Amino acid sequence: MKMTFRWYGSKSDPIPLKYVKQIPGMTGLMGLLDKPAGVDWPEEEFKALVDEVHGAGLELEVIESVNVHEDIKMGLPSRDEYIENYISTIKMLARNGVKVIIYNFMPVFDWLRTDLARVIPEDGSNSLYFDEKDLGDMGPLEIVRKTQEDSHGFTLPGWEPERLALLEKTLKQYEGMTGDDLRRHYKYFLDAVIPVCEEAGVRMACHPDDPAWPIFGLPRIAHTTEQFDKIVKLHDSPANTVCLCTGSLGSNPENDVVAAIRHFGEMDRIGAMHVRNVKFLGHHHFREAAHLSCTGDLDMYAIMKAIHDTCPDTYVRPDHGRMIWDEVGRPGYGLYDRALGATYLNGLWEAIERA
Repeated sequence: MKMTFRWYGSKSDPIPLKYVKQIPGMTGLMGLLDKPAGVDWPEEEFKALVDEVHGAGLELEVIESVNVHEDIKMGLPSRDEYIENYISTIKMLARNGVKVIIYNFMPVFDWLRTDLARVIPEDGSNSLYFDEKDLGDMGPLEIVRKTQEDSHGFTLPGWEPERLALLEKTLKQYEGMTGDDLRRHYKYFLDAVIPVCEEAGVRMACHPDDPAWPIFGLPRIAHTTEQFDKIVKLHDSPANTVCLCTGSLGSNPENDVVAAIRHFGEMDRIGAMHVRNVKFLGHHHFREAAHLSCTGDLDMYAIMKAIHDTCPDTYVRPDHGRMIWDEVGRPGYGLYDRALGATYLNGLWEAIERA
């Protein structure tokens, strides 16, 4: 296992790399470059990021932000141009040491919460929170405005301004699209990029829908084990893998997260892992918890044991964290609780290995 940390770059992230390096057991980053979906990433700019990360004594083998353009998901004629840019970026990333690209195929919204700083009564910390009832009469445009207002001025992943500026038009274009339609467009994308990945030595890792059910009537096809089985069969290749996010998949208690890890781990179809805990509060109602098993409803020991048994060489990050100790930062991506989470997960790993 390689323990990693999500980092937004020195221009956007208040956490310096020297702090990340000081987290025990931290090997590298799941990094990103702040580029709009569909563009061909400039190699010189990415090389500068690689040099900066390596200069801090960390690896950069996983990238999380090569976003799939909505035209690809909608199957529009313009998709071929965006796919060519995606292919060019894959080749460039491979030349610069990247082994895994984490992406998603969620229409419009990469993730959704109804509160970015819900106070946890037990300890006074706060975390990301979702209650479908809170949506009330709010539509997509209203929830977008609320999310931007609550983000402390930080750009949030999946909520980039250039995408949201076209939100109303994009939502209209998805009207009437079914899950089968979206899967057909997905296959077209994978058939184009996976052979390139095989040649370049890169694995694509699809992130689950977050939360793990349909929202706003949009087709969503990546929130159950059965749906991911269909995804890996769309183009059957070791390069077509899952980024198994325990918090996203685990937001629905009907999903057996441990069984899913074992299932895809034994198939060698886990490219990376996001590992965090959630607390169920009701139907389509949850908050993100500290990583410790007893603070939420996921069995973190069983999760780490499943990783150890079936995909021990994968990349792991502690994913989101609470805001604790009066830290102010990008919601879900503070330093302190994610550092605690990484240390806790590394402790479980050491105990499993010694046992």
